[in-house]
Amino acid sequence: MKKINNILVTVLALATLVSCIKDLNTLPLNDYDTTSEDAYVDQASYLSGLAYINAYYNFVSQNSAGNSDLSFDDAGQSELLRQWMVMNDLPTKSQDIGWGDSYIMDITNHTWTNADNNAFIAVYTRCMKGIALVNEYLLQTTDQKLELRGHTDFKDAIAQYRAEATFHRAMFYYILMDLFGNPPLALEENIGGELPKQIKRADLFVWLEKQLLDLLKEDSAMPAKGAVPYPRPNKDAVKALLARMYLNAEIYTGTARWEDAKQYAKEVIDNGYSLHPNYRELFLYDNGQTCANDEFIFAIEYDAEKAQSWGGTTTLCSGAFSDEMNEIVAKYLGVTEVNYVSPEKWNGYHLNPEFLTENDAVLSDVNWDGNGLGFDPEKSDRRLLICNQGDPNYKASISTSGWRVWKWTSMRSDGYVYKRGGDDSDDWKLSSADFAIFRLPEMYYIYAESDARLHGGTTSDATAVGYIRALRNRAGLTTKASLSVEDILKDKAVEYLWEGQRRQDEIRLGIFDSDKNRWIYPILESDRAANGNLEQNPGY
Repeated sequence: MKKINNILVTVLALATLVSCIKDLNTLPLNDYDTTSEDAYVDQASYLSGLAYINAYYNFVSQNSAGNSDLSFDDAGQSELLRQWMVMNDLPTKSQDIGWGDSYIMDITNHTWTNADNNAFIAVYTRCMKGIALVNEYLLQTTDQKLELRGHTDFKDAIAQYRAEATFHRAMFYYILMDLFGNPPLALEENIGGELPKQIKRADLFVWLEKQLLDLLKEDSAMPAKGAVPYPRPNKDAVKALLARMYLNAEIYTGTARWEDAKQYAKEVIDNGYSLHPNYRELFLYDNGQTCANDEFIFAIEYDAEKAQSWGGTTTLCSGAFSDEMNEIVAKYLGVTEVNYVSPEKWNGYHLNPEFLTENDAVLSDVNWDGNGLGFDPEKSDRRLLICNQGDPNYKASISTSGWRVWKWTSMRSDGYVYKRGGDDSDDWKLSSADFAIFRLPEMYYIYAESDARLHGGTTSDATAVGYIRALRNRAGLTTKASLSVEDILKDKAVEYLWEGQRRQDEIRLGIFDSDKNRWIYPILESDRAANGNLEQNPGY
């Protein structure tokens, strides 16, 4: 498999892109590939092309989970979702990573520069390559192409596939807009054509908004809720992305859109979703079966046998556990067949103790000789799936003490913990827990925060407060009758711990970094070297 070192070849250099796609045996193929027409032999072939785009958030190649198609020594570090979470959570007070990788330390300490690092490379390159895959898919699925192939009978189904692919392209561009601000805008015409021009963040917001609103029109082929199987996106995923964009619109464009954020959050809320009664089950091995029908709006699917990755929820689980913590949590959860809840113990991801004080997390009295967790979660905030092995003032390092997060485990909802089977494969070490990009509580928080913003920073609206009360009731907590923006986001920090939400929230609160240039990351210098149309972001 050809290693990709340059973002330009990923997106634009057609011969290289075709070679990469052919080596991966990936649909869609290109006109310049002699087997491209053979690739689209029936409707299932078009669905296979869409499936690869849908999986691009967590796939590192089509060879194996340990073999990246990017030039990374550690394939898991090249995964889009893993590094997207790193870029959103690690620079906040919610997470520390004890490994000494330079890119980790730079992001943790806010000392990154314009030099490319692993997180920047993985997220930027994966998003741009995902965009290229969608652009090529849209070129290969036009009405003209269908007619030339004699596939007009598939026209309605393909129209739906195209709408779903367009949503994924919007997701990739949203990530770029949020993290990098001013990326190149590559569209279908750039495949084999001119280098894409750079687009300003505010203009990209407008472009994205139109793309998403078009998917919501009555004549749009974007499927409604229930029309496609989980985890494919539907119109509610489109609305959820719009709600998140509108919540942050003032940061992106300079103009607040609180009413629009409320509107689209409410439309999602009112479309038949409900809170899953057990918070812990949202992050278990079988959450795609137990939670998808109530709380998940759009999720990335992981499967230890069919959708393998050393990134994503495998990292969120394995990265947090040490041997001692594994035994403590297994004992607390009543696991008897094995003495762990995570088969891998990478001993690196930690909870910064400042998180607990800054976000008013409710902890009962510390009791080191009690259940082993260091506190009683049933008398505390039940969402705090954490433990402390002896040092409440712990700062991350490779050690066995300090606050840890056991939010993701290899346990099923029936209590079974996965263990080695009869073969020598590592499948049993990988996670099958799905990662929800959008779940219902975010819509509750968006509605409540937007209402507070519209009313001087505080809301006592019965609907807004009621949404937060529902979340806190599930956590075993009481709720005030009036909530400030700060109240809402402190609660959200616990609900969404290590789910990639905190950086945006800190930016809206104005507490992320005093240097506002650091509210976005630098454009890859390797991309700038390849594309003379790109200027570096301010401050870099």
